[in-house]
Amino acid sequence: MEVLQRELGIIYDFNKNHKPAMTVKSGATIEIETYDCFQDQIQSPETVVTEINWNQINPATGPIFVEGAMPGDVLRVKIEKIQIGDQGVMVVGPNLGVMGHRITEMEAKIIPIRDGMAIFNDIELPINKMIGVIGVAPEGEGVNCGTPGAHGGNMDNKMVTEGATLYFPVFAEGALFALGDFHAAMGDGEISVSGIEIPGKATVTLEVIKGLNLKHPMLENDEVLTQIVSAETLDQACKQATEEMIDFIASRSGLPISEVTMLMSAAGQAEICQVVDPLMTARFVVPKWLLEKLNVRI
Repeated sequence: MEVLQRELGIIYDFNKNHKPAMTVKSGATIEIETYDCFQDQIQSPETVVTEINWNQINPATGPIFVEGAMPGDVLRVKIEKIQIGDQGVMVVGPNLGVMGHRITEMEAKIIPIRDGMAIFNDIELPINKMIGVIGVAPEGEGVNCGTPGAHGGNMDNKMVTEGATLYFPVFAEGALFALGDFHAAMGDGEISVSGIEIPGKATVTLEVIKGLNLKHPMLENDEVLTQIVSAETLDQACKQATEEMIDFIASRSGLPISEVTMLMSAAGQAEICQVVDPLMTARFVVPKWLLEKLNVRI
């Protein structure tokens, strides 16, 4: 298995003009090393957060050129394994996140990881290893790694974890895949603008899929299929994710839009991914048992 070391491929935006850090065949499995979202600049409570290099935020490792991927295809990304470091960091600050209007100073907190738990003061929090930034090069101009979009990017979706499979629309030759911004734990919304930020490694399998037309990323695991959309407002993201999922199911089930809408209102879930990035991200979640009854597969 090939390894992409984080020092060999650091990007701060998803961009079709980036030189690939690695080239692989479709179906390859790769281990990718990452920094945390601060590029490991905060290592102790004594670090003055305002003095770190804010141009080195949300680095992703990549990009990886996948042979055979062309615009109009889909890149299938199976997350085989996530490994994380032994300490993470969280921050709050003025004008950051939901509560930034009531916080007057930047503050960082180091969170040790021990025995599968994150230690916050004397409180043990269960870890939920997940990837905040993951995606491909967008169409048109580059998009900084802190912003989500149709290409993926900073979706901060806690379902992007071990065992999940993502499907990204391909906009550039080779797809130019990258990832970063791991969290030891993060709740829906990421309301402070940080989860427990942590470096790590991800083992992923990359496969080019022909003939599957997607507008935005989708994700599946053993239990559900989800449509992920980022937009200027949470309302827009939620409505578009719902509509794209209904269109997807209707096109494969043969049911009319009206009946699929009723089914989704009864059994589907509109959920929040994050509310703190330049674009908001939502997902619409459908249980696989229902899709099996409808004979719908991605």
